[in-house]
Amino acid sequence: MHLRSIRLFNFRNHSDSSFEFSERVNCIVGENGSGKTNLLDAVYFLSLTKSSIQKQDALSISYDEELMVISGDFLEKNQPENITVSLQRGQKKNVLADKKAYDRLSDHIGKYPVVLIAPDDTDMIRDASDTRRKLFDGIISQFDPDYLLHYQHYNRLLDQRNSLLKQFYEREYFDQKMLDSYSEPLVRLAMEIAGKRKDFMMGFMPLVQSHYETISGGKETAQIIYDTEVNQNFQEVFRKNQKRDIAANRTTKGVHKDDYIFELDGQPIKKFGSQGQRKSFVLAVKLAQFDLLEKHKSKKPLLLLDDIFDKLDDQRIAKLIEKIDDETFGQVFITDARPERTKRILEKVKANVSYFEL
Repeated sequence: MHLRSIRLFNFRNHSDSSFEFSERVNCIVGENGSGKTNLLDAVYFLSLTKSSIQKQDALSISYDEELMVISGDFLEKNQPENITVSLQRGQKKNVLADKKAYDRLSDHIGKYPVVLIAPDDTDMIRDASDTRRKLFDGIISQFDPDYLLHYQHYNRLLDQRNSLLKQFYEREYFDQKMLDSYSEPLVRLAMEIAGKRKDFMMGFMPLVQSHYETISGGKETAQIIYDTEVNQNFQEVFRKNQKRDIAANRTTKGVHKDDYIFELDGQPIKKFGSQGQRKSFVLAVKLAQFDLLEKHKSKKPLLLLDDIFDKLDDQRIAKLIEKIDDETFGQVFITDARPERTKRILEKVKANVSYFEL
């Protein structure tokens, strides 16, 4: 599987740009602000129907324009397919496969799996729990469509229940049956989602540990602990917590409160990890993501490496280059502001390398 070409129309700072890619390694070089990261984001958008940068789709439309279009031609097992994503301000996003709309956008997620390694990845260690949940929910959704549907349904019910709790407070009344109509399905979905997250971590952790050991030279043992209050007794716990929810005007227990604790040798890396240990941990997580997606999808995900040569030291860069060279990865996209550095790093790579200067 690889992306043969892409065209960007009014996407961020690309008014009308077209690129034809190599099956293996593609290097996008240019000064900061030239649109390198935006090009990678367009590839990400084609795969997951959303930006890796912007939370709101409309922010990906070029300034003062009304319509943006991303069109990409994929090839898998000698079968070509065109994917087009278009968005007009104030309207619904459209995703087409060979000019045919999907019944549900979730049907596209995972069709062309992708892994992004970016400069701000260490934020997943420093930031609040929602950053880590977003990461792992995104990974699971690429190989488990049912998980994505359950998660979307859970969030809709959560918003509705929270709105109802606020309404009770503002209007000074309470309706138990109405609240139960949201609480009961919310609990069922929470238990379903938590179960899938636990199953996912059982397969994911050995991969993270293996990659971390390789990157760090076996100096420490990496661990990710899935921290949740959702268990077999959650229905009773949730019911007993109702008074607290009413007082807080929001739902205070559920999988939206889960976290993933990153540890090295039993100590939280957020508090005690060095900068190098954090970079190694994050890189191990992303490489494990690649392995897991390849296993479940039976194809190598697209690998997007955004400006990593500025952020990773020589040892970690060398590990990535080794994997590019031994064809661990499939199609790779690399951005760098320093063309001479990229060519020096990749000069020994046997694979065909294409360069694009913006």
